[in-house]
Amino acid sequence: MAKAKDFFTPADEEAIITAIGQAEKNTSGEIRVHIEKNAGKPPLERAQEVFQQLGMHATEARNGVLFYVGVKDQSFAIVGDEGIDKVVESDFWDCTKDIVIGHFKEKRFSQGLVEGILRAGERLKTYFPFADGDTNELPDTISKG
Repeated sequence: MAKAKDFFTPADEEAIITAIGQAEKNTSGEIRVHIEKNAGKPPLERAQEVFQQLGMHATEARNGVLFYVGVKDQSFAIVGDEGIDKVVESDFWDCTKDIVIGHFKEKRFSQGLVEGILRAGERLKTYFPFADGDTNELPDTISKG
């Protein structure tokens, strides 16, 4: 299995970053992707830690979404901040996770993330539409641990 820093090709990273930009174009929501070698703990727990470390809880509308990937232990989790988590249907994150994992099982890692990101962006657009004066509060780049 590849190391976290070279898990995605440059083209894969570009596709993911482009998807983040596209997903955020019509919403005030913020989406990040974090990839690291090993979660070292349950993936949701680690994703919640990374969410805090990346300052994703500091968005004005509390509408950040983190896609977390642990490469070596093949773990994945999605975390939505309280603003978005309160308004989406109860199975939204599980359904989005299932889409991503379906691609992961076929070794289509970047495609899985792209589809999950775009799905999250559509839901963010519904509840947090883009308005004049909205700023990109968090970077669109992939963070790596």
